[in-house]
Amino acid sequence: MASQTTLPRRDQPFQKGATALLLVDMQRIWLEPGLDPDHADWPADHYFYAQTRDVTIPNQRKLLAAARASGIEVLHTIIQSLTEDGRDRSLDHKLTPIHIPPSLAEGLPPPELAPVGDEILLPKTSSGVFNSTNLDYLLKNLGVRQLVVAGVLTDQCVDMTVRDGADRGYLVTCVTDACAAPTPERHAGALKAFGGYCWLADTATIVDRFVALGRETLS
Repeated sequence: MASQTTLPRRDQPFQKGATALLLVDMQRIWLEPGLDPDHADWPADHYFYAQTRDVTIPNQRKLLAAARASGIEVLHTIIQSLTEDGRDRSLDHKLTPIHIPPSLAEGLPPPELAPVGDEILLPKTSSGVFNSTNLDYLLKNLGVRQLVVAGVLTDQCVDMTVRDGADRGYLVTCVTDACAAPTPERHAGALKAFGGYCWLADTATIVDRFVALGRETLS
């Protein structure tokens, strides 16, 4: 009989050198009122803007601080065409249409979430970062097996990242209170739908784990 292999748990302790934090689509154009032409009618106090300002971004800042202090790899992905006219975009982004040219300053992360040092920033032209970037190749080169995901929108690009990451063999964690969707119902529905593909945890739990991993690294 073939020997039984003990499978890892999705919530197993993070491993030194094998864990990365990925922020998904945290860009000024989506986060700052009045910049997204598709939601020009959203007031500054719209749920999404209030949620990202008061909860999502502060929690991501905590995650970033803990990850950086603990030597955990940090990556960022943004929706951005490689060309100014967007001819390289996916068919879906052309039909939607979604086009963020590389020269558009609003297409970059806000200063408090911007990459630091040589953190990797990946432009993508699809909902799933694994589909339109070399993220899988990069993570394997970096030795990453455990991927911690946060960002927007919970029910779109975050959803795709979680599912695709799981399908490619990563142990995925979604930081639930460091993500956001246009409504609380959409956010909750997405977490319920893709929760089977990942470990759902809150910011405080993940920060504690990052800090513990940093102590392990120093010991």
